[in-house]
Amino acid sequence: MSPSVTVRVPAKVNVQLAVGGVRPDGFHDLANVFLAVGLYDEVTVTPAEELRITCSGPDAGQVPLDASNLAARAALALAARHGRAADVHIHIDKDIPVAGGMAGGSADGAGALLACDALWGTGASREELLDICAELGSDVPFSLVGVAALGRGRGEILTPLAVGGTFHWVFAVADGGLSTPAVYAECDRLREVSGGGSGVADVPEPEPSPALLDALRTGDATALAAAVTNDLQAAAVSLRPSLAATLAAGTGAGALAALVSGSGPTTAFLVRDEAEGEKVADALRSSGTCRSVRVTSGAAPGATVIRAESSPSGV
Repeated sequence: MSPSVTVRVPAKVNVQLAVGGVRPDGFHDLANVFLAVGLYDEVTVTPAEELRITCSGPDAGQVPLDASNLAARAALALAARHGRAADVHIHIDKDIPVAGGMAGGSADGAGALLACDALWGTGASREELLDICAELGSDVPFSLVGVAALGRGRGEILTPLAVGGTFHWVFAVADGGLSTPAVYAECDRLREVSGGGSGVADVPEPEPSPALLDALRTGDATALAAAVTNDLQAAAVSLRPSLAATLAAGTGAGALAALVSGSGPTTAFLVRDEAEGEKVADALRSSGTCRSVRVTSGAAPGATVIRAESSPSGV
């Protein structure tokens, strides 16, 4: 039996995504309030003769199994810093929707990073792991941290946030994905055609909503529903008009709030409790406006080692 480490890592929903103007480098400053929710990928690493990736679970066929996968990039980045080869088999047991705006790829990157650190005994500090996460992508640091956080910069500069209760969610998974760069580009285009401009000088600096942060802290679902916003929603709906019908179906079924999750195309519905969640989920399933529906809650912990098995020799 080879040694192995398995890490469980959550999906996220952006309860606020305030997007600033496009910067000269092409990125946008954000005020991005992340909430981790209880849909998880599990990432298992074992020693191998060379780096390879496998994947199982729903939509596994859509997951790249080459060096473009964030899990592979995470292993390579950690190995490079510690002067070793990234000779591991990374297996992703995928349950987070693929290309759905719920940071599934970012979750796999954070999961692989933590798993390799544990397998190799590199002893990387939390700061080093977060630094590597930030190099990998804007959402990867939050996948490591979990619970709730405010992301500034491109979303990678995190401030943990207090969550005072459990928030219940229903997620409607759309057919196909949406390209995050394409959604940001559409956001810029819509701002231009509205006459307001899309540059840093044209768009107010993004700031977190005090009412939303207070609702998270107190666990008040009704107050949170009144405060959730996503500046990318109009762009996602512009690129995928069918999302409007999904949002309307969930709202019509009694959801407290409905929004596109991140850059989409998954849509998120905040509900009062578990029973209301099942009611909204049933309505969405029968609406014919989405491919599948998931019911869960948050906040959820970040990347966590759930199994660590040694070889018979104790390696």
